[in-house]
Amino acid sequence: MYDLTGFQRDLLYAIAGQEQPHGLAIKTELEQYYEKDIHHGRLYPNLDTLVDKGLVEKGTKDRRTNYYSITRRGQRELEARREWEQQYVDDPLSDS
Repeated sequence: MYDLTGFQRDLLYAIAGQEQPHGLAIKTELEQYYEKDIHHGRLYPNLDTLVDKGLVEKGTKDRRTNYYSITRRGQRELEARREWEQQYVDDPLSDS
């Protein structure tokens, strides 16, 4: 996970939060988060990188639509990232 860009990490979280989203669903999710357009030329190469790294699996829904799902390795990487973040971020609901 350490070698991913912030955008790639966000893609991974967006994929993990949905059930086999297609590219446009992921794009829409990130456009809402970033509050700006995400171009296809940025989205799909970064999705391919996640697939190449074994963090995401790419499947086919139909001739024109692919779906993406997080792999076990991708899930483990997200869990490790969350544990690492917890070292530095206080739980906002806990008493200080």
